[in-house]
Amino acid sequence: MADRLNGTRILILETREEAQFSKLLAEQGAEVVQCPMFTIQDAPDPAPVEAWIRRAIDKPFDDLVLMTGEGLRRIMKRAIARGLDQALVAALARSRKFTRGPKPGKALREIGLEAQQTTEKPTTEGVIEMLGKLDLKGHRLGLQLYPDKDHNALTDALAAQGAEVDAVLPYAYDSKAADANIVTAIDEMAAGRIDSIALTNLGQVRRLIEAAKAHGSEAKLRAGLERTLIASVGPAVSGELAAHDLRTDVSPADEAYFMRPLISAMATALLERKSRTAAS
Repeated sequence: MADRLNGTRILILETREEAQFSKLLAEQGAEVVQCPMFTIQDAPDPAPVEAWIRRAIDKPFDDLVLMTGEGLRRIMKRAIARGLDQALVAALARSRKFTRGPKPGKALREIGLEAQQTTEKPTTEGVIEMLGKLDLKGHRLGLQLYPDKDHNALTDALAAQGAEVDAVLPYAYDSKAADANIVTAIDEMAAGRIDSIALTNLGQVRRLIEAAKAHGSEAKLRAGLERTLIASVGPAVSGELAAHDLRTDVSPADEAYFMRPLISAMATALLERKSRTAAS
């Protein structure tokens, strides 16, 4: 059904893949309210990223762990700028490759490579569980990290397994410029003008809370979320919501942590809510 979301206003907190999400929602008839949360930038100092690339080429890793697709794309961007992209792809082809969920796997396929294993759950805990079943003693392990996350639990677990971890953080978030957009979105929810907020990564939850606190709008945010259907793409986002004493109203069925299943779950929940309202 192409009109399942007719008459609804859906708030999405834009990051790297929200243009596609917005398109999918609009195809279902929703009015999409877009709120840029932050911009993604290359690491402020490219030298550590380039050094990591050169180490990967000079002595290919036994294992490579990719936490985000964005991270691999930023690494490849730096490699291309230095004329090292073909050498890097050849080196990474020699490593066992593990990904946190499907998005890094997609980025690997873009450079002609495949992951040997993907986590069942796209979370850090899922990565620890997946790698915990392997013998990593004496292995050189390349680890791509992402911003605004304490990765000590992961690096400590890998070190405890005897791996020699070589980590790289290839990008950063710039969030301050978007605060005004977030405050406006909070006002819209508090006024009851948003039917659902769709959350697709845990950084969005953190940004909402941080911006609300910075602008004295935390109470208004929580009041607005009480009135709004909260849709989470999966357990990482739901866990972050719970960490801030916020609920998840709807999430994709059958552990299908992708945009289309999330939209289907939202459509069903919003229709049920509309029916309850009409009956009351």
